[in-house]
Amino acid sequence: MARKIALRDALREGMSEEMRRDENVFLMGEEVALYNGAYKVSKGMLDEFGERRVVDTPISELGFAGIGVGAAMNGLRPIIEFMTWNFAVLAFDQIVNNAAKTLSQSAGDFNCPILFRGPSGAAGQLGQQHSQTFESWMANVPGLKVISCIDPYDAKGLIKSAIRDEDPICMMESELYYNLEGEVPEEEYLVPIGLAAVRRQGTDVTIVSYNKMMLVAKAAAEELAKEGISAEVIDLRTIRPLDFQTIVDSVKKTNRLVIVDECWPFAGVSAEVTYEIQKFAFDYLDAPIVRVNSADTSLGYAAAFVEEFLPNPAKVIEAVKQVMYVK
Repeated sequence: MARKIALRDALREGMSEEMRRDENVFLMGEEVALYNGAYKVSKGMLDEFGERRVVDTPISELGFAGIGVGAAMNGLRPIIEFMTWNFAVLAFDQIVNNAAKTLSQSAGDFNCPILFRGPSGAAGQLGQQHSQTFESWMANVPGLKVISCIDPYDAKGLIKSAIRDEDPICMMESELYYNLEGEVPEEEYLVPIGLAAVRRQGTDVTIVSYNKMMLVAKAAAEELAKEGISAEVIDLRTIRPLDFQTIVDSVKKTNRLVIVDECWPFAGVSAEVTYEIQKFAFDYLDAPIVRVNSADTSLGYAAAFVEEFLPNPAKVIEAVKQVMYVK
C-alpha cells in the first residue's frame, strides 16, 4: 500500500530500514543526531539507534569523511551526510583519492561500501559558494557511482540500494524540495542504480533531466502539450553509470533531444549525454541536440540573478521549438 510522504521522510525510512536490517550501517555528519538533521532528514533516528550509530561530528568534512572511508574499509557501511555538497569540497581528497580508488589500489583486496549524501544545486539567494551543482564533478571520477533524484519513491528505493552497494556512492538531493511529497509503498522495495525512468510518454521530442530540473522539464512538457507538441520526459536518476539505452530508444522514436541540466554547460552531464547520443543515435536525429544549462558563471546573490541563472520552463520550451523548427 502506498501513501504520500515527503522526500525527507522517504530518505529517513530508507536509512532506518537498512540500519534495522544491518547493524554495520551507521549515519554520521553535522547535526544529524541531537538536532535531527539540518533538514530534519534524520529526525528520531538518534532515539531509535543511539549515539554509536547516529553520530554528530564537528564542522570538519575532510575529517569525518576520512573516518567514514576507514570504517568502510574495515567492514562497516557508513552513511556520511554533508549539510551541503558545497561543503563537501573540503572532503574531496577522501572521496576522490581514497574512497574511489580503494578497490583498484588494493588490487581488489579492499572495497569501500560508503554512501556520501546531501543536497546539491542552487537553493535561492545563498550566494556563489553555496549554490553549486556537483553531479558532473563526482561522475568524472572512476570508481564512484552518482545518483541524483527528487521523487520520494526513487529516493527511498535508491538510498536502500546505495547502502547495500559494494562501491562508494554519491547521492545528490535537493535542499529546496525536502518537503516534496510523493507516493511511497509501505512494503520494502529497491530502485536499481543505473536505470532511468520515462516519466511522460511522447512522440515529438525527448526531454532528459534529473533532480529538481525534472520539475522544470515536466512543467515545460505540460505547456508544450497545450500547443500540440508531444514531449517524452526521461528522468536519469543515476548519473554514473548512465542509462544511455533508455535515451537512445526514446530518440529513435522522437528524433529530437533537449537536455535540461543544472550543471554548468562546460563538461557537464548534458555534454556527456550529447556525446553519447550523437555516437549511438546520430542517424535518428532530425535536429542538433540542444542543452538548457545554468549560466556559465558563478551565481550572484540578487534574486534577479538567480532567476536568470537557472533553467526554467520558458527556456526549455524555447529549446524544444528550436529543435522542432517552430517559431
